[in-house]
Amino acid sequence: MGTLMPATPTQTLYVSVRRDELRKLKDERDQLRQQVAQLNLLLAQQRAEDKAVSL
Repeated sequence: MGTLMPATPTQTLYVSVRRDELRKLKDERDQLRQQVAQLNLLLAQQRAEDKAVSL
C-alpha cells in the first residue's frame, strides 16, 4: 500500500483577470463547448450507422 499523508487544509488561489481576457476565455469556452456538442453528435450518428450495418 502507499504511504498515507496527513490531510492538508485546502488553499484558495486568487488571481486577477482583465475584462478583455475574461471575455476571450468565455468565448473560447463557448467555442469548445460547441465543438464537443458537434463531435458528440457525429459520434452518435456513426454509432447508429454502425449498428444499422451490423443488423
